[in-house]
Amino acid sequence: MKKTIIHFIFSLGRGGAETMLVQVLKELKEYNNIVVTLFKDNHFENELQCSEYICLNKRSLWWLPFSIIKFRKLIKKYKPDLVHSHLVLPNFIARLGTPQNIPLITTIHTSVSYVTDYKKWYIRLLDKFTYHYRKSVIIAVSKIAMTDYLTFLNARPYNNYVLHTFVNEKIFSKNYLAGVNNMPFKIVSVGALRTGKNYQYLIEAFKSLKNKNIELHIFGMGPQQNILQNEINDSGVKVILKGQVKNILELLPQYNLFVMPSLFEGFSLSVLEAMAMRMPLLLSDIPSFREQCEDCAIYFDLNNNEDFILKLNDLINDDQKRIILAGNAQKRVLENFTLTRHMSGLKKIYEKTFL
Repeated sequence: MKKTIIHFIFSLGRGGAETMLVQVLKELKEYNNIVVTLFKDNHFENELQCSEYICLNKRSLWWLPFSIIKFRKLIKKYKPDLVHSHLVLPNFIARLGTPQNIPLITTIHTSVSYVTDYKKWYIRLLDKFTYHYRKSVIIAVSKIAMTDYLTFLNARPYNNYVLHTFVNEKIFSKNYLAGVNNMPFKIVSVGALRTGKNYQYLIEAFKSLKNKNIELHIFGMGPQQNILQNEINDSGVKVILKGQVKNILELLPQYNLFVMPSLFEGFSLSVLEAMAMRMPLLLSDIPSFREQCEDCAIYFDLNNNEDFILKLNDLINDDQKRIILAGNAQKRVLENFTLTRHMSGLKKIYEKTFL
């Protein structure tokens, strides 16, 4: 008889955590997979493969007691063998709503000390309380995210694993060569339009590049869209907000370079996808990008726009350097951060947790 797992996440918007979950579910056919969300927002539609999809319709923290009650009712009804939660609010609810006799895994997807929600005292208090109230297996998407989580909360580790974000190696072309000869020189960035992605940095840098035959296209949506668009309009920079698309992998080969100016990351899926597509990378110098890419990317100083411009110009003028970087990046991701490798690690964690 198949074991039952409840996978609990905030919503199914097209973010990194959600994309990971949808891909993982396709590889877990030996289990009955029930997906529970707090907000009915499914951007994946038929890509979502599960036994049942349930929305609690309780997206706010202020509905926490009612969400716990509804979640406990689901536990009682479906009698899962395991609960696996993702992201802040589902983690709180799962810890408070999952009985002690049912194994619980909670996944940390980012460096929490940088997250806006964790600036609020009551979020930190809730996380500390629930962490100790209901001990669970903790999975973090990177070493940096795990260390940051435990240090920020001053929490003693119990049963913790690092399981990196991944790409599905089966859907990436190994024959694409970066450095297409299109003009203008086209740069791409992919990420939600929110503060942590730090797109203002690029807009500011591009003020010094107006006379260059260079364009930046940013794919993604988010709360900063109007702010960013106004800054682009006012400055007249060659930056275009392209919105959110489902076929980003088909579009990436049109670009010469992938750039990401993030202030912080857990383990960026969009960077991994660019690596797998054999694209050269120009990234902000933050610990998680160093963990992902090591020497397979060029890093720029977030406190110095001139450093970005200098390194960008160097890459523009050196086709061979871009090709070498791109090849090394693809090799690294296919050797270390694939779906196959992730699933092997996840299933081992599940089997240990069931015991």
